[in-house]
Amino acid sequence: MTKTLVVGLDGASWELLDPWIEAGELPNLAALRDTGTWAGTRSCLPPVTFPNWKCYSSGKDPGGFGVFWFENVDLAAGEITVMNGGDYDTAELWDYLNDEGQSAGVVNMPTMYPPRDIDELVVAGGPDAVEGEYRSISSGYTSPPELAAELEERFDYRVHPDPLLSSNDERGAEVEAILDLLEKRFEVATHLMDERDLDFVHVTLFYLNVLHHFFWDDEPSLRAWKTVDEWVGRLDDREDLNLVLMSDHGCDATQTEFYINEWLAENGYQVRDTSVDALLTRVGLDRENLLAVAKRAGLVDTLARVVPESIQQLVPQRDGVKRDRKLEAIDLEQTKVVASGQGPVYINPRFDVESVRESLMADLREVEDEHGPLFTDVYRGEDVYNGPYVDAGPEVVVDQRPGVHVNDGIGGGTVQSDPDRWAAENTPYGIFAASGPDFEPQGELDRISILDIAPTVLAAHGCAVPTDMRGEVLPVFTEDPAVGERAPLSIDDALGSDDEDAVEDRLKQLGYME
Repeated sequence: MTKTLVVGLDGASWELLDPWIEAGELPNLAALRDTGTWAGTRSCLPPVTFPNWKCYSSGKDPGGFGVFWFENVDLAAGEITVMNGGDYDTAELWDYLNDEGQSAGVVNMPTMYPPRDIDELVVAGGPDAVEGEYRSISSGYTSPPELAAELEERFDYRVHPDPLLSSNDERGAEVEAILDLLEKRFEVATHLMDERDLDFVHVTLFYLNVLHHFFWDDEPSLRAWKTVDEWVGRLDDREDLNLVLMSDHGCDATQTEFYINEWLAENGYQVRDTSVDALLTRVGLDRENLLAVAKRAGLVDTLARVVPESIQQLVPQRDGVKRDRKLEAIDLEQTKVVASGQGPVYINPRFDVESVRESLMADLREVEDEHGPLFTDVYRGEDVYNGPYVDAGPEVVVDQRPGVHVNDGIGGGTVQSDPDRWAAENTPYGIFAASGPDFEPQGELDRISILDIAPTVLAAHGCAVPTDMRGEVLPVFTEDPAVGERAPLSIDDALGSDDEDAVEDRLKQLGYME
């Protein structure tokens, strides 16, 4: 059977790549498109790492597995919880490969920390595999656990670059660290595939999108893509390999920063409590400033070790408080609406939800900047999500226009601004390309869904497609693979009883469960 390597290119978009391809800067990507099959993709909303890497691997939208962004907002309970890999209630494509006797490895995958067992190996990746906000994780990111030591000894493997990139003014060691990281991702993935004779490997290049965010189409991003292009050439030359390139979402140059919770407060949907964060921000004490000072002094790791994470979180970000601290800054009894970043908006059930939703959606559709409406559309949550977790999701979802960054900070003091730290923002429009012995070249396809990739990979491996996957098998085969359908696996089925207990123990050790 032909092996398959899926290369996940975080934040990749043809909008970024097309000018470089046309200029001859990425000859191997150009050749792959000429001789294989390629398309633009549509991500699930919101177009971000959490949840779209899991949308790809499960073939479901967030309503199917219960995670809608980096955080879960429960206004009835008055809680905001930061999510991790153990919160996704779904089996994934590698579980189905395992279930049909095929071996699989997953390298540097977001949404998989803490790592869970599959039949071969998992290496968890950023941004969620962290010990502290500014500190790289040093252990506990692989399954089996001993794999981490092997990767570090043989490849000097890191989950996160050192030093971390935190500004678009940093073009030296920070960029070089990311470029080195990208190279090692390819080395590790191909080494594990060949040495362990794996049928399938997925590898993610997460920090590629960090370069996009800070530099967009400037030289650091192009250097990274030249590295990717060189590896695409090597891999596409292998006769025993199906090569699939895909991204979780796309990106485009940032035009406008929209602080949605500030807008909600200004328009009567949110009531604030005075907090210490506003005072600290007023005197210029924020995490971005402190990180810059700590980096210059070489004290990032030292401070991360001696200052508890709970204390680190007390220092506000420049654009206000975020994640689980947002509820500290509002009066929940009087607040009708709270938003997460880049899409999900939650309505307080203490109020008339339908009445609030109707007026909120109408008001959001009227928000503009000098380029026009900020949102391509504004949706009811149940109109964009499907599955058993729709009721736990947001009541309203905004689809931000390319070039708009919807920021959920509370207390930043402004509603709209020019781009702040990021030169590029996420869009729902990513990439897909495929070549290899099992794929018939089809040239450019119409835009596909990110949900189509898992069923297509399963079909390439002769595996039946679970009935709860919402994507379709793409027309990239010489003949209809006729793999049929199968009953879904639950996450308990995927883990197995012993593995489930082990993961639960691990979550307890890490403080995610009691």
